[in-house]
Amino acid sequence: MFRPEMVFVVFVFNLKHQNAFLLMLVYSCIKQRKVMGMIIKKTPEQIEQMAKAGELSAKVLREVGARVKPGMTTLDLDRMAEMIIRMEGGIPAFKGYGGFPGSICASINEQIVHGIPSEAVVLQEGDIISIDTGAIVNGWVGDNAWTFPVGKISPDKKRLLEVTEKCMWAGLDAARPGNHLGDIGAAIQEIAEAEGYGVVREYVGHGIGRNMHEDPNVPNYGRRHSGIKLEPGMVLAIEPMINMGTYKTKQMPDGWLVCTRDGKPSAHFEKTVAITEDGPRILTTEPNFRRPVNA
Repeated sequence: MFRPEMVFVVFVFNLKHQNAFLLMLVYSCIKQRKVMGMIIKKTPEQIEQMAKAGELSAKVLREVGARVKPGMTTLDLDRMAEMIIRMEGGIPAFKGYGGFPGSICASINEQIVHGIPSEAVVLQEGDIISIDTGAIVNGWVGDNAWTFPVGKISPDKKRLLEVTEKCMWAGLDAARPGNHLGDIGAAIQEIAEAEGYGVVREYVGHGIGRNMHEDPNVPNYGRRHSGIKLEPGMVLAIEPMINMGTYKTKQMPDGWLVCTRDGKPSAHFEKTVAITEDGPRILTTEPNFRRPVNA
């Protein structure tokens, strides 16, 4: 693994007779993660390419979400997602990523993220399921998630879904040139905590491009006007994970699945957005479908 600290060692070795101020400046930039290239900005042409991956990712999420109903297994949904992605000429972005076995993450009720699809997991009336999926098209990655109701759900769960979706849109709207990374997190956190919900800390959004996860990390909490300044060309996956109870989480024995510490339900919504001179441009979207639902 190539780490920023290694860059500094090389600079020190090659420039040991150069101006000490230059060395201090390089070191300071690395420590603050402000070296150009750590956040990979995209050109307008590259953003157009990413929009193709985003549109396919949104199509898969919508079509798989439309098939969510009692009696379906999460493996049924996974197979459907992979079939659609490959039929459209894409590659499942999740399958094999870090050893993950599925084309979707399927997380039910108190499960927050990274649920492995399984024939043994059968959807029940009243469940909620987060489906997280993405496609690679021409080397560019799309990534999006939505939490769907399974049949009729309780008013408490319905409200959780409504608020978490609202958090996502607020975070996306804050992804504008001149704002800071903390503005995104603050927009999400303020809405969620006003409802008494917990904002997950350990798992966050991220930069995205040719790789699924790029710098920067995009927390769903923060202080306004703090963090790096947002600039045109940055592309982010903004994904609030909001718990009905505590924000605390627990890792399950399979090493993937993450659940709420108190066993209460969680919701997860995500879209990929490009920061442009004209404001946020959502890339994981389809014509005529702002949301990945048919209704």
